Amino acid sequence: MRLYDYPDCPFAQKVRIVLAEKELEYETVFVDLRQGAQRTAEFLKLNPYGRVPVLVDEEVVVYDSTLINEYLEDEYPHPSLMPSDSAGRARVRILEDFCDNSFLPSAGFVQAELAKAEEDQDGDRLQRYRKGLSDGLVRLEGFLAGREFLATEFSLADVAFVPAVMNLARLGVEVDPRLRNVAGWLGRLRQRPSVQALGF
Repeated sequence: MRLYDYPDCPFAQKVRIVLAEKELEYETVFVDLRQGAQRTAEFLKLNPYGRVPVLVDEEVVVYDSTLINEYLEDEYPHPSLMPSDSAGRARVRILEDFCDNSFLPSAGFVQAELAKAEEDQDGDRLQRYRKGLSDGLVRLEGFLAGREFLATEFSLADVAFVPAVMNLARLGVEVDPRLRNVAGWLGRLRQRPSVQALGF
């Protein structure tokens, strides 16, 4: 099994968490996004969209972190990272969709602004996307009511949020102390070896 990876890519980090949770052995193939390695003809044969991560498992090639993680869940079901009931699985997918299309992009926009020289940063843009992250945490507070994790047990939904929520302090986003469910959840995420291995 090979994972085409870029260490700082949050989507690749999602896949590494699942591989660690399932204790799967794999080879890492570094794709240097800064040098445009994702646009080479060789890489585009694996993923025509030119993005990491890509997983190659024998003859099977899968790209997109959410699709890769679902493939790993199907092919290597133990330990399970999806609920057994259809309602629970739908809940996980809804949360993954919220993360991939709203929460992670907001974190990415903040990170991109902070990478600029201070005088070049767009303060209004920073404030807007930080607020988006704070609003997202409020939404997660409701999802976590009465639960230790987003789908009761640790699941692909929790995995999806790790790259962003473990970086909140670096992004200049404070967790409102009133969000007790979120605070407890973040503490439980930090205790998982698969999360610790990412070096947050």
